[in-house]
Amino acid sequence: MRIAMISEHASPLAALGGIDAGGQNAHVADLAVALAGHGHQVRVYTRRDDPDRAEVVPMADGVDVVHVPAGPSVALPKDELLPYMGEFAEWTAADWRDSWKPDVVHAHFWMSGLAALDAGHACHVPVVQTFHALGSVKRRYQGRADTSPPRRIGLERHIGQSADRIVVQCRDEIGELLRLGVSRSRMSLVPSGVDTGRFSPHGPVVARRAGLARVLTVARLVERKGIEDTIRAMHGVPGAELVVVGGPPAAELDADPYARRLRALARHCRVDDRVTLVGAVPARDMPAWYRSADVLAATPWYEPFGLTPLEAMACGVPVVATEVGGLTDTVVDGITGDLVPPRDPRALATALRRLLADDVRRYGYSAAAVDRAAASYAWPRIAERLAAVYTTVAELEIAA
Repeated sequence: MRIAMISEHASPLAALGGIDAGGQNAHVADLAVALAGHGHQVRVYTRRDDPDRAEVVPMADGVDVVHVPAGPSVALPKDELLPYMGEFAEWTAADWRDSWKPDVVHAHFWMSGLAALDAGHACHVPVVQTFHALGSVKRRYQGRADTSPPRRIGLERHIGQSADRIVVQCRDEIGELLRLGVSRSRMSLVPSGVDTGRFSPHGPVVARRAGLARVLTVARLVERKGIEDTIRAMHGVPGAELVVVGGPPAAELDADPYARRLRALARHCRVDDRVTLVGAVPARDMPAWYRSADVLAATPWYEPFGLTPLEAMACGVPVVATEVGGLTDTVVDGITGDLVPPRDPRALATALRRLLADDVRRYGYSAAAVDRAAASYAWPRIAERLAAVYTTVAELEIAA
């Protein structure tokens, strides 16, 4: 099967850790490779943000990344890309007519969905949509700080009611889409996956400070990830350090406003001697960072899915996570980790302190986490489930 993916702002080739480069980039990259492993041909269409990039870049056997000229060939915040989606769709449709018509297109994020619907309609290609995040949820939690285009929620409703199939990644997302007026019959629940070959309990481990347990947080340095709550919690977790991986490269942390804010908070809470901001880490090194931890703290205010808890679980690391979004699906409370209320540093401190003090419980969580990641979230299994969705919508298009 020929499978096109549209990921307008999240290139699978991008370095992770920036403001707009995170879980979606990794999801698209890993999914494309897993589908190619099942024998499918995959092309990922993403916006050209560098004039020196080649139009087509091979990423893996059976996977090409296509850089679409839509808007200026410079990096732009994703919330500024809406005006260029028509141009994106026109170029993509022309590419499908001239050289490579897919059997199905899978759009990632809402703006990708707009481009996919236009190109798909022009070329009679069925559209599968994954939102990765919903504007209604973002507005609820960020309020006036939400920088999304004002039309986002209405356009997401249109996409949800127009695409041939909506792939939701967690149960929480089903409820959100139902409130938008999307029929349950249009939805298929297929979560994101994890590379259990790369993320495993066995392999190199990053060095640790002697005498301290390690709490690890892996997140972009943005407010909604709840890193401030974790720093506040560390006052109640003596004998442990907090290591934060993510954000700009280490050399740029001193100039980053939010990194400076986090460090100032650590000083205010008198835990700055036990809080370390590492900055961006190459993707190839992430398993070693996970293995170095006694526990992963994933504390966002909201999270559509959340890949980092899944990666930690595959490495045998228990997770203490906030009880939001997709984390309530991946982390089984009392089995693979503990769930706590969001924005509650005191409850977070209690959960971390108790888990670090209980070796038997922590080792039990570790073993269960590895089993759950392998049994339910390994990429070959997830790719197979998505391929079945693609086949269904492609057959319906032919029948129509």
